[in-house]
Amino acid sequence: MSVDVVIIGRNEGDRLVKSLASVIPQARRVVYVDSGSTDNSVDHARQVGAEVVNLDMSVPFTAARARNEGFDALMVHDDPPETVQFFDGDCIMSEGWLANALAKMRADNDLGLVTGRQAELRRDITVYNQLSDFEWKRPTGNIEACSGNMMVRVSAFQETGGFDATVIAAEDDEFCTRLRKAGWRLVRIQDKMALHDGGHLHFSQWWKRAQRTGHGFAQVGHMHPDYFARERQRGWVYGLILPVMAILGAMASPAVPVLVLGVYALSYWRTARGLQTSGLPGDEARRHAVFLTLSKFPNVMGMIRYHWRRLSHAQMRIIEYK
Repeated sequence: MSVDVVIIGRNEGDRLVKSLASVIPQARRVVYVDSGSTDNSVDHARQVGAEVVNLDMSVPFTAARARNEGFDALMVHDDPPETVQFFDGDCIMSEGWLANALAKMRADNDLGLVTGRQAELRRDITVYNQLSDFEWKRPTGNIEACSGNMMVRVSAFQETGGFDATVIAAEDDEFCTRLRKAGWRLVRIQDKMALHDGGHLHFSQWWKRAQRTGHGFAQVGHMHPDYFARERQRGWVYGLILPVMAILGAMASPAVPVLVLGVYALSYWRTARGLQTSGLPGDEARRHAVFLTLSKFPNVMGMIRYHWRRLSHAQMRIIEYK
């Protein structure tokens, strides 16, 4: 069983240099898909031996579209792979990952997807990086979905039609949902897979990323109503319904806004307590809880943006946060 790699990126600069340096020694073949970079990403990828696919700039960019076109580029070779490792250009692949994941895939014909452990490269430079790092800490074993760094069996990818290029966020969740519904198993193994260099340094980046996440909740939830149901409910309640109640209720009694603030305080306390139970130190848990409580506001903005686009038949364009 063979494996080739698709790396996607846009203006990743030194992050892409490090990503390619970690992948090429492990891979048989690497395709780099570029989404309109204005730096030297394309030139560097060619210099180190990657095949380059430049996306048509007249069509809106999405990570899903980039992964699909990378997959298609691999399939035209005389010796196409039986599995494909999708990888983001802001990540460094752990040594031995491809061999470890491929061994797991070979051992179980029911596996459609294998992923591994991921961490933030510079976890402690900002609270935003810490939040991202916590996102990557997920249990091993059978899973429902994972991030875009995944090894996928070619037959499973083709059976399900690959990624949906119209999904601008949480496209990996949407793909994984269809994969599971088609009867394939998805597994996260204990092996280290990647270090992510997200570079989330500013509040504005975090806010836009949270908007993008909300857009994903709404779009994927619209396509698969059983998925992201709790996330959507919390977004509507904490991001929209409670603020409206506070504003309208204040006209009747000043106690109403106070009660609403109490609901947020309770949510914050429960979140911080849950994070501590999950293993975060108390001070980190309290900081993270602030942003997780606040995130419902940009989340609901992203959800509203999706539904406005859907109802007005507008294009689903990416929400950039880097």
